[in-house]
Amino acid sequence: MTGTIVFDPLLPWPVLAVLAALSAVGIVLALWRGLTGWALRGLAALVVLGALAGPVLRQEDRAPLTDIVLLVDDRSASQGLADRPGQTDAAVESLESRLAARPNTEVRRVTVGDGPDNAGTELMSAVSEALAEEPSARVAGTIIVSDGRLHDVERAPDLPAPMHLLLTGQPEDWDRRLIVRNAPAFAILGEPVTLTIRVEDMGAAPEGEVQAPLDISVDGGEPQRFMVDIGRDIDLPITLPHGGRNVIQFSVPEAEGELTPRNNTALIQMNGVRDRLRVLLVSGEPHAGGRTWRNLLKSDSSVDLVHFTILRPPSKQDGVPVSELSLIAFPTRELFLEKIHDFDLIIFDRYKRRGILPSLYLDNVRQYVEDGGAVLIAAGPDFASADSIYRSPLSEILPARPSARVIERPYRPQVTELGSRHPVTAGLINEWDGDWGRWLRQIDVAPVDGRGQVVMSGVEERPLLVLERVGEGRVALLASDHAWLWSRGYEGGGPQLELLRRLAHWMMKEPELEEEALWAEPTGQTMQIIRRTLSETVPPVEITTPSGEVVTLELEEVSPGRFETIWRGPEIGLYRLKNGEEEAVIGLGPAAPREFEATIATGETLQPVLDEVRGGAMALSEGMPSIRDVRPGRPAAGRGWIGLTSRDAHVTQDVTLTSLLPPWLVLLLAASLILGAWLREGRR
Repeated sequence: MTGTIVFDPLLPWPVLAVLAALSAVGIVLALWRGLTGWALRGLAALVVLGALAGPVLRQEDRAPLTDIVLLVDDRSASQGLADRPGQTDAAVESLESRLAARPNTEVRRVTVGDGPDNAGTELMSAVSEALAEEPSARVAGTIIVSDGRLHDVERAPDLPAPMHLLLTGQPEDWDRRLIVRNAPAFAILGEPVTLTIRVEDMGAAPEGEVQAPLDISVDGGEPQRFMVDIGRDIDLPITLPHGGRNVIQFSVPEAEGELTPRNNTALIQMNGVRDRLRVLLVSGEPHAGGRTWRNLLKSDSSVDLVHFTILRPPSKQDGVPVSELSLIAFPTRELFLEKIHDFDLIIFDRYKRRGILPSLYLDNVRQYVEDGGAVLIAAGPDFASADSIYRSPLSEILPARPSARVIERPYRPQVTELGSRHPVTAGLINEWDGDWGRWLRQIDVAPVDGRGQVVMSGVEERPLLVLERVGEGRVALLASDHAWLWSRGYEGGGPQLELLRRLAHWMMKEPELEEEALWAEPTGQTMQIIRRTLSETVPPVEITTPSGEVVTLELEEVSPGRFETIWRGPEIGLYRLKNGEEEAVIGLGPAAPREFEATIATGETLQPVLDEVRGGAMALSEGMPSIRDVRPGRPAAGRGWIGLTSRDAHVTQDVTLTSLLPPWLVLLLAASLILGAWLREGRR
């Protein structure tokens, strides 16, 4: 039971103040005039004013409430290193027993794990959520058992009581980590890109070690080892070996005594892109489709086009030497002998043998293809003539031979069954709204000894577009010179631009147009595995996890020639995929898990928050601190002890109000005092 005096005025306080002032003036006036009853008059005024102020004795029947202590148990990944789990278990158990023995105290245990999506340890978020569920007037303090490696200190709440951090770990702990400071998402093929890496020792690292081995592997290949300085940024030039995704793995072998090797590896995924694609276009004669190729190649800003057109055929007899027919001298020797390997693609558009390119030059083109180059033949009637380019050394690499027949009748190009699975023509029907327009001419060709892949057909299902791999290079034969009809909108047109774009990019070995390919597209810890093939079925895909476990998954056909599945990887690191003869690697997760970026226990991160509430950070390796009671605003931590603030919270069960000046008493006192003053002044 507690009692306090409160006021419940009958009149507003400003009115009472005015009445008090008038009473004081009256008393002073009575004193000035020499009235002997002025003191009694003043007492009477005071009684009346006191009654108007309404003094009340408030008596409360209170039930005390317990103090609440938040005990935060950090169970994040970094807390699983070395002997930290045992330290944490022992500390939490000891704190729970001590707090339970503390009078009038309740413990709220909060367990914190790893945050979602590699967010790290979100200690302050957990504390905020726990405080939101408790009355702040009952919270006596917060005790955190952790290594101090939290990643949300900016979310620290306003604390109503002291907070303390009990640090796990040992003074002799040390760790080595690998840091990649810059990792661009793209790099130009053939040009080195500089990565900045750093090998850093933290904590009580062994003395005398100034270098550490660094292993580098690309796409899961055999690693190469280099010795690098510890604690110094190293600029490392890397040249990507191929286009598309390149997975580069940096790793430092685990050193004896370090806390964990989880931060000794970094995965970098970079896309290799071509700087400029050099294309040589040789047009045998001016025709309506010549501009189609030129417009296609010039529309791509990444293509450097060298275009020569033979404007005047030698059959026109006017005595002018063939070597003098071009507007500028045709640099045949420079293009086809000296610099032929500088080109990514050579296109012969309705070209036929005229004596301008000797057989030696065309044989060099054949060798260029076998060494990894690409040649596209856009055939016209000349391909079926006696001067056909097929009747040259190029016949050894061309996938189909002409029959000398030129078919002059309308037909609608069709994608073959094989073409529906080939990336050059797969889904091409969906690229155009409506039926394709017809072409009016086709050169009759037949595959040579079963060579070539017929992906489009024309008249009577005869080959129209034939693709072939020759040695390291690629060859394509388009048996018509009427693709330009689509670009002109003839009978509605067709996907001419998309077809020719895909064809050119397939020949230049763009990774996204490989007909046999296996790759994965990562999203966080989930990968979408994609297998593209010309076969109708594929075997299950084998996934080798970073820890060596092998997982087998079935692939589902989502479109002709494309099989997919989705799988969530259980850990961060490099995964190896294998399906038949195709292999791929993919990295899941960040370059290094956030929980292992820094592993040495420290109170520096949380210290600003602790200082605001005068709490402290103490190492468990020095022993468990004692628990004391401290007053609000006083230091809450010292050598070997931490403090909690007793809140003295309560619930009011009953309230009794008793007036200190009941009306009868006010009337009696006021009347007596006024009467006494009148009588005293009357005897004067």
